[in-house]
Amino acid sequence: MQRPFELPPGDFGGFIFDCDGTLADSMPLYHRAWQRALTAHGASFEFTWELFMSRAGMSTALTVEGLNLEFGTTLEALSIEARQHAEYLALIEEVQPIAAIVEVAKKYFGKLPMSVASGGARPLVERTLELIGVKELFPVVVVAADVPRGKPEPDIFLLAAERMGVPPEACLVFEDGEPGLIAARRAGMKAVLVDHGSRT
Repeated sequence: MQRPFELPPGDFGGFIFDCDGTLADSMPLYHRAWQRALTAHGASFEFTWELFMSRAGMSTALTVEGLNLEFGTTLEALSIEARQHAEYLALIEEVQPIAAIVEVAKKYFGKLPMSVASGGARPLVERTLELIGVKELFPVVVVAADVPRGKPEPDIFLLAAERMGVPPEACLVFEDGEPGLIAARRAGMKAVLVDHGSRT
């Protein structure tokens, strides 16, 4: 039986959840989608799980930009993004919830303001939330396209806090990726690391 997720001490005014790898065990599916999209566009490097996770929570555009810098490639972000979204949609029905984190959201629903702040695309994020049965828990869903700068910049969490009506310093962020944890700290928020454990 899975142990309940332990919250850090503190009097929090609102919770902000990342989606992929935090509420949803979707990272293995996204990894496969990324691998397929990059291969289709002639990427000359292996997109390993470690490489993928080092960019967890970052937008597709920032990820491709970083890969081009690291590997000296000239991959085109928009084309890869379109292919990656299509590949993920082909896999999305397989997505499962991360039970311990979903239980936290259900426990505090109606007691604290809650939101989702994801580096993903809105149609994919909302469909994922729907498939894992939590869409109705989150009246506020903020995605990469809603802010000028993605994670690890704090914009997405600051906007989520603003839309919840909760001061940033009173928010607790649930995240599985280092860029997201950095973004939370830059926003002046406490954050907890979610170890989803699933690997391809």
